[in-house]
Amino acid sequence: MSETVPLHSIDVVIVNYRTAALALSCLDSLAAEAGEGMRIRAVVIDNASPDGSADVIENAIRERDWNWVHLVRSPVNGGFGAGNNLGIDLVLQQERPADLVWLLNPDTRVMPGAARELARFMAWNRAAGLVGTALLEADGSPWPFAFRFPSIQSEIERGLRWRFSSRLLAGYAVARRMGEQPERADWVSGASLAIRPALLREGLRFDEGYFLYFEEIDLCLAARSYGWECWYLPQARVLHIAGQSTGVTDAQAVHRRVPAYWFESRRRYFRKNHGLVYAIAADLGWMAAHAAFRTKQALRRDPSVDPPHLLGDFLRHSLAAPRR
Repeated sequence: MSETVPLHSIDVVIVNYRTAALALSCLDSLAAEAGEGMRIRAVVIDNASPDGSADVIENAIRERDWNWVHLVRSPVNGGFGAGNNLGIDLVLQQERPADLVWLLNPDTRVMPGAARELARFMAWNRAAGLVGTALLEADGSPWPFAFRFPSIQSEIERGLRWRFSSRLLAGYAVARRMGEQPERADWVSGASLAIRPALLREGLRFDEGYFLYFEEIDLCLAARSYGWECWYLPQARVLHIAGQSTGVTDAQAVHRRVPAYWFESRRRYFRKNHGLVYAIAADLGWMAAHAAFRTKQALRRDPSVDPPHLLGDFLRHSLAAPRR
């Protein structure tokens, strides 16, 4: 093999919004992955951060002589999917296309060897169109989950939070605790998601109608319709400090009101992929189950564990609610 032609090559897309320091830490971890037999290139899309993030990243790229990193300033914040689509379109135009396109959140840090594990797995498993890595919590503890597609049954299980019903509906629960071997899944976290370029060239993109949340579920469902498989790869590990741009999924999220775009994305997912009647049934299933859970809490005088106004906000954004 020629020394100028790497064994594996990966194009990385990072969408940044107000998290410049974390994005640079992610790039640092990627720099360590490049080496013999591995070529890494990265595109950072800054989604119109109002805090000067783009300037910070641009200066760091220049100071560190990172000629493998390209910064793009998006004129608008179109959301997670729109930012990634912009990056995907750019990397597919590269003169020397990569073997793999890897989408990483800026609040991730790649653990040693993760890039090589991803490249090897995709080279071996030709049916895999998308692969998610194992994620680690901010303290380094494992977060070994992949997911099932949401359904009416999963909404009831999620809303009720009752041990008996959770056991009864275990096969429908969205979160799946994964083992130590690669395994197929319905969908995987968009925080660290590798995609085969052939699938992207077939036209797979994020639906930009989602501003944030549910877009990776929709993407994985679309990939299945293209005939590709989605896999979880525990041998590739990535540290993830969740929710740094939004505050929705970080450790303090229970104390914050869920933003309107979360409900809008959920509503869009169910209606787009299952139709209006199914989407309304999913809404009613969650609300009835959650009302039962809240009643049980009140009878026990347990403290609330929900974000503020959760049930009211859900009803207001539900397809079952009357529209003006």
